[in-house]
Amino acid sequence: MKKTISIVVLALAAFLPVQAVAQNLKTAGKGVADIVPGGWESTFKQGDLNHDGIADLVVIATPCNKEKMKVRDDGYVYNFNQPVLAIYWGKKGGGFSLFKQYGKAIPARASEFLSITPSVDITSKGVLKISIEYFASAGSWSQPTTTYLFRYQNGDFFLIGKDENELARNTGKTVETSENYLTRKRCVTTANAFNNKKPVVKWSRLPKAPLKALGFSLEQ
Repeated sequence: MKKTISIVVLALAAFLPVQAVAQNLKTAGKGVADIVPGGWESTFKQGDLNHDGIADLVVIATPCNKEKMKVRDDGYVYNFNQPVLAIYWGKKGGGFSLFKQYGKAIPARASEFLSITPSVDITSKGVLKISIEYFASAGSWSQPTTTYLFRYQNGDFFLIGKDENELARNTGKTVETSENYLTRKRCVTTANAFNNKKPVVKWSRLPKAPLKALGFSLEQ
């Protein structure tokens, strides 16, 4: 009986499309090549996030499920898969082990006309910076980039600041907004890339609020 069931399972598996088999980031590995499945788009950064003297690893990886991809006539591929954000602690003997994986923190591309490019950085002080750049090929002249700043404390990563930069490609107007959730200060700088006029800078206070833990959607 068991032999018959095994044969049936193998026969069904032969007809299943490859993309139907779920793939996930590995929970440990020597580096990105071990952690990220083949074919996935990825960007990463190493740096000491928890101040233990060992470099940690942050990965943003996008699956290659063909059901959520579209190929243009010229060969350009639109990838509408949901990116995955994962943070790994560096191990003393080498390699990395998973701290947390976030399945919906990085926004997925939803339109052929709006590209979303995520990137990650780690400062010398261990601050995690996640940037989301938007570019609209139709429907808008706005080109915004938002950078979120997180710090590891009390066993998790908390949002301590946010920087937004927006350029209107038709008028040249630029608006830079910087928010510091530790000092509760907000600075907005308005200028124009097409002239040499002095930028206008305005400061304001932010209301007191608890810091948000990483995991919410970093959408515009």
